[in-house]
Amino acid sequence: MPSPRFLPVAFIAFALSCSKSEPPTPAATSPTGAASGPSPAPTPSASAATPVPSAGDARPMNVLFLTVDSLRADMPWTGYERKIAPNLTKLVEESVVYTNAYSPSSYTAQSVATYLSGRYAATLYRAGWFFASYAKANTFFPEELQQKGIKTLAWHAHMYFGRGKGLDQGFDTWELVPGITFNPNTDEHITSDKMTELGQKILGNPDNTGKRFFAWAHYMDPHDEYKKHPETPDFGNKNRDRYDSEVFYTDLWLGKLLEFCEKQPWWKDTALIISADHGEAFGENGAWKHAFDVWQVLVRVPLIIKIPGVKPRRIDIRRSLIDLPPTFLELLGEKPLEQFQGQSLVPELRGAEPDNREPIAVELAEDSHNPPRRAVIQGDYKLTVWGQGSKYLLFNLKDDPGETKDLAKTDPTKLAEMKQVYKTKFDKIGFVEAYGGMKLKEGSTASGPTGPAGAKP
Repeated sequence: MPSPRFLPVAFIAFALSCSKSEPPTPAATSPTGAASGPSPAPTPSASAATPVPSAGDARPMNVLFLTVDSLRADMPWTGYERKIAPNLTKLVEESVVYTNAYSPSSYTAQSVATYLSGRYAATLYRAGWFFASYAKANTFFPEELQQKGIKTLAWHAHMYFGRGKGLDQGFDTWELVPGITFNPNTDEHITSDKMTELGQKILGNPDNTGKRFFAWAHYMDPHDEYKKHPETPDFGNKNRDRYDSEVFYTDLWLGKLLEFCEKQPWWKDTALIISADHGEAFGENGAWKHAFDVWQVLVRVPLIIKIPGVKPRRIDIRRSLIDLPPTFLELLGEKPLEQFQGQSLVPELRGAEPDNREPIAVELAEDSHNPPRRAVIQGDYKLTVWGQGSKYLLFNLKDDPGETKDLAKTDPTKLAEMKQVYKTKFDKIGFVEAYGGMKLKEGSTASGPTGPAGAKP
């Protein structure tokens, strides 16, 4: 990628197009329909649903991990009034559903790297570009699975995944849907149908699924550009309306993929996990789209887990998706990697009482376009920190789930308490400076390591 001085205008425009200062403009409608307000997100619960007896068994199984880009947490099963995802809503009735799940970041390049490494992105050896690449010195858990003879499969619908960013480390199969091009401003393509077709090809090949496997697919269509689809109800022309049409369309093709999977001989031995890389903003807190901050609408995501023999239920206690990698490995019958910063969800999925894992941490590591943001959520409160502490925002999420009233100046006692929570949590997480020599958002230069001493990216 070129040096920052010569970044193409389109690349700069992509960052601006997601920023909170400029709402997206509909392709065929007036910009007046910028946002249709969502229903308030459920208030985090201090306890989980009543535990059920241990269900299922502990035999090693396959894992199918499906992520949907920009999928918000306000869905029909959490109170959103529109029936925008009938297939997922039906799946929820058969699954363990988490109603307060948090992505580790608000931007794809950082959240998916966390899902593959089990570590927050800021602790990985990474380039400082907005479209971050990751050094080979990082260990992604599919590499470990590969060494154990477990098949590792992936297919995607955005050219970011096909541009040598290092995310494919450890995958036996890594494919992109045909016909897509790279546009740094937005996603112009409609790909859910192609994703399902490609998924059926990959998952229908006995060479891929004849033994234990881990498969990951990332669907893109809810990402802007938000487009209406003839296969979906007409929700309207505002940004949120067209986004809802995108979600319905993606859900339609996810349903077709799952219908195919249910007919395969390996399905009875497969755990299904569905989530997102981040949420999406429609004017809340002055934000649009995603990245650039860590507001609740950007970091809260759905999480649905269906495991053979495990009884469905809702778990309302907060969870971070940093817990997914150890969950994947336990389901696959493997031990967690020492590098993992989360804990497996399997015990509570099988009926154990969920423990309190707060504070929940979310972050947006600084790069060429993203400013540094971090937040911790504990109890009723969320503390968001800009930079190295240049600004603190304190919210009571129970009373103010929309983060509209900053308490940093009016509640100094709680602010001091949450600052200590923040320091303790992020001191434990750690940090690695980005490499690459590019200018970062707040003016410094990315001069970090590409790995342990002497390693190359």
